[in-house]
Amino acid sequence: MTKPMILKSTYDLLADQPFEIVERKGLGHPDTICDAVMEQVAVELAQAYLKICGRVLHFNADKGLLVAGEVDCRPGGGHVITPMRLVMGDRATFEWRKKLVPVEEIAERVASTWFRQHLPHVDPLKHLMCQVELKPAPAELQSVSERLGGPVANDTSAAVGYAPFTPTERLVFQVEQFLNSPSFKKAFPDTGQDVKVLGVRTRGEVALTVAMPLLASAIRTGSQYFSRKAEVLKALQSFVKQKAGPKLSAEVTLNALDRRGAGVEGMYLSLLGTSAEAGDSGEVGRGNRVCGVISLRRPASAEAAAGKNPMAHVGKIYNVLAHVLAGQIHRNVKGLREVTVWLTSQIGRPVSSPQFVMVEVHLAQGVSLASVEPLIGRQVQQALRRMTPFCQALAKGDYAVC
Repeated sequence: MTKPMILKSTYDLLADQPFEIVERKGLGHPDTICDAVMEQVAVELAQAYLKICGRVLHFNADKGLLVAGEVDCRPGGGHVITPMRLVMGDRATFEWRKKLVPVEEIAERVASTWFRQHLPHVDPLKHLMCQVELKPAPAELQSVSERLGGPVANDTSAAVGYAPFTPTERLVFQVEQFLNSPSFKKAFPDTGQDVKVLGVRTRGEVALTVAMPLLASAIRTGSQYFSRKAEVLKALQSFVKQKAGPKLSAEVTLNALDRRGAGVEGMYLSLLGTSAEAGDSGEVGRGNRVCGVISLRRPASAEAAAGKNPMAHVGKIYNVLAHVLAGQIHRNVKGLREVTVWLTSQIGRPVSSPQFVMVEVHLAQGVSLASVEPLIGRQVQQALRRMTPFCQALAKGDYAVC
């Protein structure tokens, strides 16, 4: 079992440093769509392999590209000229011991279902074209699933995770969740799902820039657009004031590109609720980190977790585990203000035995590293011993990756 290296942080807490930059791409953002769809493809493939073959076979469905379509969008409505195209690719096992797995059918069904469930203004039959580019995997990589002794790493990779969120990270995350919540969409059904939030904190002041389209079918004039936008902004400002707390002073800007009197060019309108309809393509790995935000002053993993094999690809397993483990250590070991966990793998080595584990902790005043080292080590060993059930939970989609 790998013994972790445990270090005391020599840096100030991020929340105490002069500035932060934090971003979250929401449910309908093209990058988030790619991550979410390909992750669901991975979950459905894993379950299909378990049902048909009794084990999760080799696959990686972590290459996804959403090519923006073209629309005629104007106040009062419009129509789709060219549908969006979702390219789903990489490698999968199509046959195992004369048992066939319907990989293409699964990918297409998952994509259609995801769009229908999460983007209510998109009709997958009319507005989306699916192009499945999942191909058979090399024999050497297919053999990973055949090896005994538990999951084996199919790549050499590194990952990092941290806990807890700073107040700014938490606020940025909460703002997007609020704007895409069922209660908000019930109150403002004329808003789209393509929400993007960027928070810039300078000492105790946070400037939040939020982008969220209004649906063209519900807006007939410029004055109606700006009137409705003011109502949305008021609700958003009220939410932000409530969540920011006494230590943060928050200023909110909504749809900063808007210009009164400029017609359709001065309003952020959408026909389908996502900029992928015409304005912006998306790609797996360009969206949120597995913790849910893009925090530019934090260490970050280079791997895209969405769509990767949950039983063997450490680019996914360690990416998620690093954040989960950091959270567990922070919750269960008293006297820690902040925790960062690094994990590295070596291809062919058991997933439960990382090549390297390092835990960096920011200690509360009066707490010594020697007093918490045994407790931290115990948390790490418990997590590594439970690697198989953790991977099984990943295979069921129990952990969010975007």
